[in-house]
Amino acid sequence: MSFIDGSLSTPINTALLLLTLYYAQTIIFPSTSRPRSAAEVPKSYEKGYSWMPANHPPTVLFQTYTPRTLEPFNGKDGGRILLAIDGIVFDVTTGRGFYGPEGMYGNFAGRDASRGMAKQSFDVEMLTPVDQPLDKLQDLDASEIENMRGWIDHFSNKYISCGKLVENDAA
Repeated sequence: MSFIDGSLSTPINTALLLLTLYYAQTIIFPSTSRPRSAAEVPKSYEKGYSWMPANHPPTVLFQTYTPRTLEPFNGKDGGRILLAIDGIVFDVTTGRGFYGPEGMYGNFAGRDASRGMAKQSFDVEMLTPVDQPLDKLQDLDASEIENMRGWIDHFSNKYISCGKLVENDAA
């Protein structure tokens, strides 16, 4: 009697072998069926990544922005929402509830939010007018700079960095 004949002679061993083969088959050859409607498209990772999205998200190009060219990206009329912190431009469109026109941070949309983020102030006075030079932030103390760096880390982990902010006459 061979090893295979002996090991498959008990029903439990046969069942375990069949179960192992079934799971190996589902891992090696996952289902590739496509959702038939938007309701069937998964919203989270529950059954694996064997589905295709309805459409590819738009491509975001890394660009150079000035305060004037950044200003139109304020989310009004349902458009993209960008904001800058310390020269880094973030696409915060997915956070429309926070950064859109009606959001609590809506005044930062399309603007350089560095000073406001550093000082934890969301007042309009924290914003430099778009026709003036960028705020150099030289009067910030160490804790405010650290606070601004914390916001940059937060935004870097949550949103796409899509550009850099330079002076109006530099681009």
